[in-house]
Amino acid sequence: MTSATALLVADPATCTEELDRALRHDGFAVSHADIDAPAGRTGPPPDLVLVSASFGLRRVALLSQRLAGPAGSPTVVVFPGDDLDELQSCVRGGFDYVLPPFLPALLRTRLSSCRERGRLTRAVEEMAAVASLREYERDLSIAREIQSGFLPDELPCPAGWELAARFRPAKQVAGDFYDGFELLDGKRLGIVVADVCDKGIGAALFMALIRTLLRHTAQHTDTGDPLRQAVTGTNRYLTRNHLQQGYFATLFFGVLDPETGMLCYINGGHNPPVIARAAGGQCLLEPTGPAVGMMADSRFEVGRTRVLPGDLLFVYTDGVVEARDSGGGQFGTDRMLDLVGRPSAAADVLLDRVDERLRRHVGSAEQSDDVTMLALRRQLCP
Repeated sequence: MTSATALLVADPATCTEELDRALRHDGFAVSHADIDAPAGRTGPPPDLVLVSASFGLRRVALLSQRLAGPAGSPTVVVFPGDDLDELQSCVRGGFDYVLPPFLPALLRTRLSSCRERGRLTRAVEEMAAVASLREYERDLSIAREIQSGFLPDELPCPAGWELAARFRPAKQVAGDFYDGFELLDGKRLGIVVADVCDKGIGAALFMALIRTLLRHTAQHTDTGDPLRQAVTGTNRYLTRNHLQQGYFATLFFGVLDPETGMLCYINGGHNPPVIARAAGGQCLLEPTGPAVGMMADSRFEVGRTRVLPGDLLFVYTDGVVEARDSGGGQFGTDRMLDLVGRPSAAADVLLDRVDERLRRHVGSAEQSDDVTMLALRRQLCP
């Protein structure tokens, strides 16, 4: 305990001479302060802090927090003031204590015991924190595996068409998703790209829920309009059962007739997908309704367009246009539209081109949002 420093924290009117002498006799370099003075201290924290219990548990605990530094917290011990009830409160709050008479030999033994218990407590807390972190990481890994199961292993591809997707989550789990599935006994192709608000596990759970509701309703509806039925049914369920959670999703849900190229779609508050025409020019599929899960009485109109031979549909989430470089500059819509407008031999070629330019733009900056892209191309007639 030699060459150690001790800080005595007490009201100026409190007599601490006996405790001061005992500490100095044991080799401590002792300094004094009032309860608010340690906040302005400079230099390394003391090895030992002895605080008058008369300040009360709350103020003693706040002092202990203020003295904590990068290297850890000093050992904080209380000693009795005029009110032993305050001492009892501090002890119940987890602080160790010393009692008079403050004789050097007795104080040395008692403080050694206090410091050893403090080290043991901190070691146990650190072990518990590490174990908790490992458990969280394991749960997060399991969540990512489960979430990946909600994404299609392969996308359906009707004759004469190409369908491809790219998915890069910003974290281990994502709020974005895409899907592709057959409808009406294979006569129609459903494609979905959606973005659940927020990030992390909560958004990922709602991603799984919304994806399941959309696909199940669309594939099992008895009406001739699986598109509107799926979106309105999903919106109704979310607003009735999960409105208080505050989650919603923007989405693009398209139903394609591969024979004619007719595409019926609902854009629920989503970034407008782009159709790059083989004959030149671009067509933006603007929103036809609000985001899903915001309002129970939302109305969703069905848009219609035709995908002609050589045309290419590009659907994306805002993680594409809002991707930022190290200086905070966004990738932007204009740059994306320029890339989509260039001739592409295949859907995969377009996605590779946009993804490569995105990575170059972001560079060493951290990916701030999930990136999801889907491309549907109608092949040219032979």
